Amino acid sequence: MKTEWDYTELARTYASRPDYAPSAIDALVARAGVKAGDRVCDIGAGSAHLTIPLLERGLIVDAVEPNDEMRKLGMSRSQRFGQVQWFEGAGEATGRPGDTYALVTFGSSFNVTDRPRALKETARLLRPRGWFACLWNHRDLDDPLQTGVEDLIRSMVPEYGYGTRREDQTEAIAASGLFDPALPFEGRVVHRVDRETWIEAWRSHATLARQAASRTSEIVDAIAAYVRAKSGTEMPVPYVTRGWLARRRF
Repeated sequence: MKTEWDYTELARTYASRPDYAPSAIDALVARAGVKAGDRVCDIGAGSAHLTIPLLERGLIVDAVEPNDEMRKLGMSRSQRFGQVQWFEGAGEATGRPGDTYALVTFGSSFNVTDRPRALKETARLLRPRGWFACLWNHRDLDDPLQTGVEDLIRSMVPEYGYGTRREDQTEAIAASGLFDPALPFEGRVVHRVDRETWIEAWRSHATLARQAASRTSEIVDAIAAYVRAKSGTEMPVPYVTRGWLARRRF
């Protein structure tokens, strides 16, 4: 499926990206009141970074992903679970049946949808009083190494920004008129990773790739040089998982 955001060239390194904080996933599941055997639709499921923790908590997941290469990767990574099916579709048009799901999730994908249309589609998918959730992993920019990486990027791409992925999603959710007031949740996790694997993961950083364009490899090489000078071969990288949860009004 063709979409505005094409992740084909980024898919191969996506598996190296950090997992969401388990405490954040636990908070999401507990607040939504979903339990083992409940059906979830994970939209923009990509390489299964959110799909897998949902499956590990006993949920039945329909994973929806528009990009062929990302979907293949997600299917491969989640194949050990019996309670998952993968489908081609987008946040605005999933192709999944309505009034079906206890929970609809967007893991690092809500920001690349037309949000009003995606929320309308979410409300269609949910059972009455079902839950919507969107969440992202953010590098903790209070960490000195991450501050240095951020400064380096901005020195090479002065207008660098994160679009809507680091924004408070409360107003966008409220504007739909389809959900109760959004509830924020978050958790922290330290991603311990081989330094070279972490550097390579920057090549799947879609936000950087979109803004740096032809300079992406040059910037990643500069990040690599900086990190190699500042870090050992294993890196502790702190992340904040931040999300919003909202219940369908009707």
